[in-house]
Amino acid sequence: MISIPLYLDNPHECSYLDGLSAQFAYIHPDFSLNSQHYSQLISQGFRRSGSHVYQPYCSTCQKCIPARLAVDKFSPSRQQRRTLKKNSDIQVNIKPAKFEQVHYDLYQLYQRSRHPDGEMSKTTKENYISFLSSHWCNTLFVEFSCNNELAGIAVVDLLDNALSAVYTFFDPKYSSRSLGVYAVLWQVEHAKSLGLDWLYLGYWIENCQKMSYKINYQPMQGMIDNQWRSIP
Repeated sequence: MISIPLYLDNPHECSYLDGLSAQFAYIHPDFSLNSQHYSQLISQGFRRSGSHVYQPYCSTCQKCIPARLAVDKFSPSRQQRRTLKKNSDIQVNIKPAKFEQVHYDLYQLYQRSRHPDGEMSKTTKENYISFLSSHWCNTLFVEFSCNNELAGIAVVDLLDNALSAVYTFFDPKYSSRSLGVYAVLWQVEHAKSLGLDWLYLGYWIENCQKMSYKINYQPMQGMIDNQWRSIP
């Protein structure tokens, strides 16, 4: 068993729930992480943002629940089956995570549409690629194209026994296709095809609209009191 050092950041305003403060435990930057370490850490509730691996460590709130799907048990809902049918013409191309101008342009377009006044709409090329990828992690950029035009990208980590959904962005003109939903469904099937057990979805937060949607993928497991349990 390897001992991995942690450090706590300072309490700050929660970006998900109004009126609450947040605090995170991070893997110390002096520790040399690799994909095998992260495969273990994600199964213990940690998450990656760029090269930083963290876990919520809030003293008064436990609402950020790590979520994952057992891909061999997943059964799409009627609405999800409609989304698959609607996107049956999508072309998929898997690439290693590296900078491409066309990807960055799509990311900027998505951020300007979703967060026009936010900091993410002003992301530099360097911050963009360092946010989505890491030198120690096997990260993929999965291109979704419609009529040979790039429509969306799912950023996915390939781990020892799982895929991890990192981020998805798409051209707003394809919003009616529900590409965010399609990306999750595609990742479930891709994990199955690779013989993997899990798809990690990040944190589920019941009272936060942009995080609560994950409950729609069933049967979902959440880590509660350091144990994976079925939700709901």
